[in-house]
Amino acid sequence: MKKFIIYISLIISFVVIYLLQSTFFTNFTIAGVMPNIIVILVLYIGLYAGVSKGIIFGIMFGIFIDIWIGKNIGITSICLATVGILGGMFDKNFSKDSRITILLMVISCTIIYEVAMCILQYIILNTNIEILEFIKILFIEVVYNILITIILYPLMKITGYEVENEIKGDKILTRYF
Repeated sequence: MKKFIIYISLIISFVVIYLLQSTFFTNFTIAGVMPNIIVILVLYIGLYAGVSKGIIFGIMFGIFIDIWIGKNIGITSICLATVGILGGMFDKNFSKDSRITILLMVISCTIIYEVAMCILQYIILNTNIEILEFIKILFIEVVYNILITIILYPLMKITGYEVENEIKGDKILTRYF
């Protein structure tokens, strides 16, 4: 029952983040660029709930975003699933206790997500890529995501370990031996 509540709360937090991103953050753009908090959420799910949950929620959130925005379905799903996979890989290789490590994870996931989105849109939708404009947008989005992560880190850490204990179980010793 507790896992069900966690999954429902993750879905509700996605809806709240999507609504914040589409309404609130449109008023607080830097050079027309908004943060991508959904990448942070999928990274959080991959880190604390595992690779499989990161992939599932990444695909599910990506499909919802593609349907709501009206783009081709699948591009955002692939990129968010990649972020979920990276979150699971980071969980196995790095500590989640350090704020700097989490910030580096957010930076790398944001860059990989945006580069993958750009490449897939170029291949599938045949869009033009302006490299300098893309780099400027990517830099601003990374900085924005860093600021949001610094603000949300205490909440992510507290809730993350609760989610991890409930979903993965208490397997800390078996992980290292």
